[in-house]
This record gives sequence, structure tokens and C-alpha cells, in this order.
Amino acid sequence: MRRAAIRFWRNGQAVEVSGFHPRTTLLDYLRLQERRVGTKEGCAEGDCGACTVALGRLRGGRVHYEPINACILLLGQIDGAELVTVEDLSATGELHPVQSAMVAQHGSQCGFCTPGIVMSLFTLYHEGERPLSRENVNDALAGNLCRCTGYRPIVDATLQACHQQPNDTFAARSEQTAQGLMSLADGRDVFIGNETRFFAAPANEASLATLYAQHPDATLVAGCTDVGLWITKAMMEIEKIIWLGRVAGLDLIEDSSEALGIGATVTHSEVHPSLARIDPDLGEIMRRFGSVQVRASGTVGGSIANGSPIGDLAPAFIALGAELELRQGETVRTMPLESFFIAYRKQDRLPGEFVRQVRVPKLKTDEVFRAYKISKRFDEDISAALGAFKFTLDGRRIADARVAFGGMAGTPKRATETERALIGLSLDEPSSWGEAMAAITRDYQPLDDHRASSAYRSTIARNLVFKALSETASGETRATRIVGVREVFEAAE
Repeated sequence: MRRAAIRFWRNGQAVEVSGFHPRTTLLDYLRLQERRVGTKEGCAEGDCGACTVALGRLRGGRVHYEPINACILLLGQIDGAELVTVEDLSATGELHPVQSAMVAQHGSQCGFCTPGIVMSLFTLYHEGERPLSRENVNDALAGNLCRCTGYRPIVDATLQACHQQPNDTFAARSEQTAQGLMSLADGRDVFIGNETRFFAAPANEASLATLYAQHPDATLVAGCTDVGLWITKAMMEIEKIIWLGRVAGLDLIEDSSEALGIGATVTHSEVHPSLARIDPDLGEIMRRFGSVQVRASGTVGGSIANGSPIGDLAPAFIALGAELELRQGETVRTMPLESFFIAYRKQDRLPGEFVRQVRVPKLKTDEVFRAYKISKRFDEDISAALGAFKFTLDGRRIADARVAFGGMAGTPKRATETERALIGLSLDEPSSWGEAMAAITRDYQPLDDHRASSAYRSTIARNLVFKALSETASGETRATRIVGVREVFEAAE
């Protein structure tokens, strides 16, 4: 039996909401319905962080808090979660430790961005590593822009507040909250609306397959980090939305000795540690993938199914030889990930068919991997280009190569001419690398756009071929990286 309302946990009690428009965002609900206007709208596209709230979900038997951009999250997506806004932190009349530290360290001027910053720091207060480093804080604040205060006092406030284990009302009532969230997990499908306009959240794959077959014109939503912009920026009239966040099984990570199976709704933050164990460069790509808020919402399946030519995961996975699993009705099929992308924003996906899983092979002992993200900003920026390389070595010679780029064509695309030129090269003869570097211009004729010119992209792609060869030949990255990121990850293993 379907449920015609969403249910979430709020201030120690269950809240039920029905009858809303499928395109309603969480931010609009908070400001227009609850009249909780502490949460601000800045960019309306998930970049500035002024709209940040916290969602608590059960994970490993405890409530885990993550920051979320409310401006591009649909209201229906908070079903089964605890919602925390800036007004909730001082509900007892006393400032939260994070708020007190912000006051003490003069971390606010105009204050417009402050509620979102406070909410990001609230999640760090509960989930951050101890001891907390300044670098950890900078990563946590990458999705919160402040144009007047400056970040030093904000970082100082964070270090002051988060030096010990969390001790606030949310920590005190964590068991009660966990029990409340468990009471919301009824395993029922959610369907709000009618056959012409609805928000739906199937609870299992069979329900999803049936509903999507009946409504192949519906828009599938996983994290909504891109579809949210269709609503807030493109003003698209999306009438049918199917949210995948409640589909049991699509949120699983299957880790074997040979490959990593990543369910379609696994978020970027959830998969980050597993990808970093495959190779440190994958970990660094994920650290710079959007912001903490984007990584907490965005999903691996959504990034691939969306088919963006500038998505960072697809070219890296293609270089590793990943496979994609799709389902339509009762039929499941598998294909090489590179075959999924046909043309700009066009994928090999049948009506009513959805992405189930991506399978990423792990590196063998004779394989090395390198990946590089090129962007104008170091943090929270879309790539001008991303290059990924996997070399199979026979001693000091390249026996095989897989090379893929994003941002260089209308789709994430392999560099087949470059691959052919790489095979047989000696890592000890840099003078022989020129043909492989030149071959990149035969693989791609990139466009000019506001992120980079065609000439710039061609130049950096050629240079990245040399960089990958140089690092593979020497085993060193300190001379070629902003930070010695590979050494940092390897030391942590």
C-alpha cells in the first residue's frame, strides 16, 4: 500500500507533509511554509552554501549528520531523515558551541552567509575527525562562501568549538532520534499526486521498474544536484519526479578483491574512502568533487546517468575499464561504461530503463593509474578538463594503455589514438614520448567556452600525457603536484 505523504523527524517528533508540488524545494518549504527564514537563498544553485541545513540519517546504527544545500534539494527527499536548521541549534535559549565560538572569534559581519556556515560547522562538530586540523576545516568550508568576514576567524571559531567530542542537545538525545528514525522506516512506496503530476519514492527495485515503465517520461532524481538547477535556474516544468533515494539495494557498495560495485544511489561522500583505496588520485578527485554539501547529496549513478561531458567520475572510471549495469522492467543488461555515452546529453538508455550499478575494476600489480583535474579554482569548481590514465607495464615498457578525458568532447571519451601511440613506449626514453603527446590532438577537437579555450584544453591535455608518463617513470609526484597527495594517502594506509 502506498503512502501519500512524506515523514521526517523534526525537533524530537515526527512530521508528516502531503499535497505539495513535486518541484517544491526544501528551501521554499522552510521559508514559505514553516516561515523559518534563517536559512537563506544566495545562488540558488548549490554553490554559495547560504542555504545549508543538516540532515541526519541512520548509518551503522547511529545518526549521522551531513550538510545539504536546501535550495536544490526537493522537499520529498528528506523523507525518513531528521531535519535540522539554524533555528534549532539554540532552541533551549543558549547558543550552540559552534555559534558561541563564532561570536567569540568575530566570525560574522553582514551575517547573510553565517547561518549556512554555522550549519556546515554543526555537522563538522558532530562528524569531524579528532583532532581537527585547519586543512579539515578548510575542506568542510569549501562549499560556504563569505565575502566580507574573511575565513580566518571562521576557521579559528571551528577549531575552538570542535576540539572535543560533541556535547550538545543533539548528542544527548541521539538514541531517541535513532529510535524515531527507525519508526519512520516503514518500507512502503511513497506516491504524492496523481497520474499526471506526482512525486514518487519507490521502496524497492521492482516498484521502481514498474512505475518507470508506466511513466517513462518521468524525471529520475537521485541527489538532485543537477536536476535542482533545472528547477531553480532553467525553470523547467517538471511534472513527474521519481526519487531513487528510498530504493533498497541501490545504496550498496560491493567491495571484492577484483572490483568495486557501486550502487546507483551511493553518494560521493559514501564512496570516497573506497575509491581512495583503489588509487590515491581517485581520492583526490573526490575531495575536489563539488563541496561537502554536493558530495553528501550527489550520487555516483546520477553523475553517470546525467551524461555530463564535464563530469569527473566518468572519464576516471572509463580509464579503469568500468562496466555499467542497467535495468528495464525485469531485464538487466551490462555494457562498458564508455559505450553508454552516445552524444552530448544522449546516452544508450531505453525508455523506462535506469542505472543500477557501476562496476569499477581494481588495479592489478602491473598497472598504474593517474588522474588530473584542471579547473580555475582549486575547490568547488567544474573541470575545464579531467584526464585519466591507466598503464599496464611490462618492466619499464608500456604494454597497454587506457586514456580518457572529460571536458574535451561532447561526451567523456577515450583517447584511442593516444593509447596506440603509448603502447610500446619506454619509460626510460622521454625523447620517444612526443608522438603520444601529439596524438591527443587527433583524438579531440575541444570547443571554446567560458571555462577554457580549445587551444588551452589541447595544450593541457598534451601536457597531462607527459605528466602521467613522467610520474609513472619516476614514481615521484612532489615535483608535479600542488601537494604530495599520493604520498599522503599511501602513508595513511
